[in-house]
This record gives sequence, structure tokens and C-alpha cells, in this order.
Amino acid sequence: MAKEKQQKTNAMRILDKKKIPYRVNYYDCDEFIDGVHIADMLCQSYDRSFKTLVAVGKSGENYVFVLPVDQELDLKKAAKAVGEKSVELLHVKDIKQTTGYIRGGCTPIGMKKLFKTVIHSSVLAFDEVIVSGGALGVQLFIRPQDLIAAVNAQTGDIIFEP
Repeated sequence: MAKEKQQKTNAMRILDKKKIPYRVNYYDCDEFIDGVHIADMLCQSYDRSFKTLVAVGKSGENYVFVLPVDQELDLKKAAKAVGEKSVELLHVKDIKQTTGYIRGGCTPIGMKKLFKTVIHSSVLAFDEVIVSGGALGVQLFIRPQDLIAAVNAQTGDIIFEP
């Protein structure tokens, strides 16, 4: 487990409390464009680098979807995965109020509330994956099984296939 002199994020505190091992990568991030840009900048595989998206269902409930940074969320598959008629992505201006995190620093671990979470099933192909650490310039390297357990997630097919 990483013991950095940098400030711990809420996600790290939760993983520490649950005794879930992880590694931290701090990097300079003056401007967040998207996860692909960050993966390119850090020479990381798109397949192992996961982004976190938040959606709201027709019922008004919020849901979290975690998928490879270079993939697009299929809203129909996502809705089906959470038992909704439809879902739409949460507006950027509502991310911080809903999750406690800012765009680019959003992670499924340690949001204001534990929302129903679906992680793309490709996560299971890796020994370790990369997710945001809960702040710009912070990444967490974590075993997929530990990520799933930390947020009580399910896995499924939620990406758009052209």
C-alpha cells in the first residue's frame, strides 16, 4: 500500500479502512481533457485504465459506470444493467454536488453515497487496473476483485459496440 507524503483522498481513506491494498500514482495535471489523454501522457494501456461516469435513471436514481477510458458507454445497455427504462449521463455541473468529486477526479470509491455501480466485464481480464484516485493528478492501481468489493459493484457489458 502506498504511503506517500501527498494528501490522502477520501477514496484512499476508505480503502485503508477496508484494508484493501492499492498503489498510488501522483502526476502533474494542470488541465484535464479526458482519460485517453492521461493514459497517453503516462504511457498507460487504455484497456487497463478505467474512467468513472455517473448517470441518472428515469426513476431519478443515480448510477455509476466504470469502463475503459477509450470506450463509450452504451446508455441502453447501462439502463438494462441497472434495471432502468433509460439512463442519461449526469451533467458536468452536477458531478461534484452528487459525488463529492470533480470531473477528472471522479472515482467509484468514496462518493457521497454508495450508488449502484456497474464495471465493464473486461476489468476481470487484468491483475491490476487503474482508476482515478479521487482528485486530479491521482491514480489508484488496484486489483479488479478489490475494486468490485470496495464499491459492491457488479460487472457487465456496458460499452457501445459499433
